[in-house]
Amino acid sequence: MIEKFKTRFFVKCSLISLYLALTIPLPLISIEKLKIPSFIIFALGLYLVINITSDYVETCSNKISYKSSFISRFLGKKNWEISWKDIKLIKSLPTSQGSKVYYFNTFQGDNFLVPQRVENFEKFLLIVSSNTGISINEISYISPLWTYKFLTLLSVLMIIGELFAFLN
Repeated sequence: MIEKFKTRFFVKCSLISLYLALTIPLPLISIEKLKIPSFIIFALGLYLVINITSDYVETCSNKISYKSSFISRFLGKKNWEISWKDIKLIKSLPTSQGSKVYYFNTFQGDNFLVPQRVENFEKFLLIVSSNTGISINEISYISPLWTYKFLTLLSVLMIIGELFAFLN
């Protein structure tokens, strides 16, 4: 059975709301001559942000696959696919912010980033563990959920402030 794990809702929301907070004022304050191009570029940018946050992971009994959008691939993000039997171990590396990222390490010596920002992460980890036999007890989200919620809240407050300032 194929399972699909999309990018976590609050991760997507935080990135989209941050884009909106940083760019909404630009078309509104641009000179008359540039209003239409500004709105077009704003809409294009919004489309790009939504598109690049739509990557997902698929698992089945034989393999795990990471699927990215055309735009993500154009910008350098690659799709990948690993057979469960090719995964030797999951190794961790610390980040500069104090958390950890994890990589699937294969018998061929390749490393693939374990997606840590997917919906149903616990179920995803159980599927990984049951198909590889590797312990997943120490693997967690790269950032706590509250950080994405907080970024979303700050971005929404910025948008409200910008609209309030523009309308007054």
